[in-house]
Amino acid sequence: MKYTTRQKAILLLSDGTIFHGKSIGISGTTFGEVCFNTGMTGYQEIFTDPSYFGQLMVATNAHIGNYGVNDSEVESQSIKISGLVCKNFSFNYSREDASGSLEDYFIKQNLICISDVDTRALVSYIRDNGAMNAVICTNETPIEELKIALAKVPDMKGLELASKVSTTEPYFFGDENATYKIAALDLGIKMNILRNLAKRDCYIKVFPFDSSYQDLAAFNPDGYFLSNGPGDPEPLSGAIQVAKEILENNKPLFGICLGHQVIGLANGISTYKMFNGHRGINHPVKNIITGKGEITSQNHGFAVNKEELDNHPDLEITHLHLNDGTVAGMRMKNKNCFSVQYHPEASPGPHDSSYLFDQFIENIKG
Repeated sequence: MKYTTRQKAILLLSDGTIFHGKSIGISGTTFGEVCFNTGMTGYQEIFTDPSYFGQLMVATNAHIGNYGVNDSEVESQSIKISGLVCKNFSFNYSREDASGSLEDYFIKQNLICISDVDTRALVSYIRDNGAMNAVICTNETPIEELKIALAKVPDMKGLELASKVSTTEPYFFGDENATYKIAALDLGIKMNILRNLAKRDCYIKVFPFDSSYQDLAAFNPDGYFLSNGPGDPEPLSGAIQVAKEILENNKPLFGICLGHQVIGLANGISTYKMFNGHRGINHPVKNIITGKGEITSQNHGFAVNKEELDNHPDLEITHLHLNDGTVAGMRMKNKNCFSVQYHPEASPGPHDSSYLFDQFIENIKG
């Protein structure tokens, strides 16, 4: 193999810390909140997940790109992360059914990546100091210029990002002759959520994030769904109002991730920005109702307030995150409504929580 030299690159954190590495060949600078994902596989699903919009992703797996990309393994139509930080970037791939290399995939969508970074040290630093804004630079821009530009990047707290990833026009998914009709509010919906609903005999109409309850209700759905998505849930006043009106009309409602937080806010439960958040495919959750444990896929930097939820007369906790005791799921005692903080549609897995889609269908039947 011909030896080639690659340009030096840096990752500059908002507190002034610098990590050094090399560019994979795409020149420029990119900003976002730096966070890490502990998944050992599924990098293409991570990169295309709308919930990661505005974030610089640190991959904890030592090798990224080794199995290339496949056109069918996407959660949206484009890469959503702002940039990638990794240890070893594989320019070659070995999977037979790959449709191309990760390098070409990044070049096509102009995603900046810094490799050869000591990611173990970086993840340890983030764990100790929390998620923060950062910049990847591959073109030797002076550090002081980068610091000035980085200081102008807004914090994730208070940042509304659903509008950046939501559909602009309603669209349909599934068989129009299916048994059940679902109205889904797109706050950054993943394709595999739609696949899971369609697989359960649902015909889904997906609505833009700023749609009203009347817009959704005009579809005459059997159930309503609030999707995952990026950013802080508190600025989503329109989605919160939609959730309130769905509940006022006592319609079946299911929320995932950001949708879960919106349902909490609609019930007067506050949300908060987590120190690091949960991102990976190995997070342990306990189902309080059944007593069973689940290994789950998670991707969130905000959570609902557990103390307020414990004291709410109409809500109860159904799932707890076993690492830190944060709320992983809840349901209403007096309404046909439940939600989870994690991703039961997980692709490439795990699939311990896929029963939640069946539960939604049973709620609709009931």
